[in-house]
Amino acid sequence: MQIKTRIAAAVAAAALSFGTLAAPAHAAEPAPKEPCAKEQVQVEKAEDALERVTAVFAKAQTKVKKAKKAVEKAKGKEKKAKAKKALATAKKQRDTAQKTKKAQQQRVAKAKERLADCLADEAAPSEG
Repeated sequence: MQIKTRIAAAVAAAALSFGTLAAPAHAAEPAPKEPCAKEQVQVEKAEDALERVTAVFAKAQTKVKKAKKAVEKAKGKEKKAKAKKALATAKKQRDTAQKTKKAQQQRVAKAKERLADCLADEAAPSEG
């Protein structure tokens, strides 16, 4: 049993040491040759994130609408109080999602601005 443990430890140590040797070689890859590729990737990532955040916000809006209907339909003090608490939670989640969505919209705008600046910088030297 001890031999198996020692062999496993040696194999794990070897894998870790080879992994650290391979990391610098991987990090030394040349930069993309296409101008403004980094900025384009940032714009795409930001737009994808905005789509996800927008979906979360829409879902939160739906929860608020359902919670409002539940408050209207609730009968009895306990049920009404529980429905109001659920509505407050839904509104809080919606507000958080709304703030996140606004922040992501600003990130998209900034990323597009950086891309436009980069493209303008690339176009300017070729004209002159």
